[in-house]
Amino acid sequence: MTDSVSVVRNQFELTWALFEYHLERLTPEDLLWEPAKVSWTVRPDGVGNWRADWSDLALDPIPVPTIGWLTWHIGWWWSTTAAHVRGAVPPDRTAVLWPGDLAKTLGWMRALRDQWSHLLEDIDDEHLARPAVFPWPPEAGRSTADQFAWVNVELMKNAAEIGQLRLLRAAGTQ
Repeated sequence: MTDSVSVVRNQFELTWALFEYHLERLTPEDLLWEPAKVSWTVRPDGVGNWRADWSDLALDPIPVPTIGWLTWHIGWWWSTTAAHVRGAVPPDRTAVLWPGDLAKTLGWMRALRDQWSHLLEDIDDEHLARPAVFPWPPEAGRSTADQFAWVNVELMKNAAEIGQLRLLRAAGTQ
């Protein structure tokens, strides 16, 4: 029988392999391509920091994200989740900046992967049974196993979105 830790680790490695497939094929032009009239992207502010579009309101239509925005989003939720797992104070969403170019973005994604891999090395079944502190409230009754599985699912979803956007841009859609 396979233990829960192995399942979580193997699921992450499979998910990362798909993401890496798309990361290796990205071009600088892919990052800020806006696939729709209503898109969310990352933009330089007045001092050269790249900030993500954001609204706390429910938008209609929902903006279609750029690959740059999606990589920012991965960086935000992954660094926030890793902070929670380590018991550290998570960064405020507005403090998480997009790196600004392809090489730095790839480096950021891979550094987050390495950080997460180290966290996965330190878990055991007892740790996975502990209550999760993010992204659900304590009363949700979710475990750390749920939290780690959520990271895998969220990464898989974002990897698929990035892959689809990359393919659409390459096909000359729009």
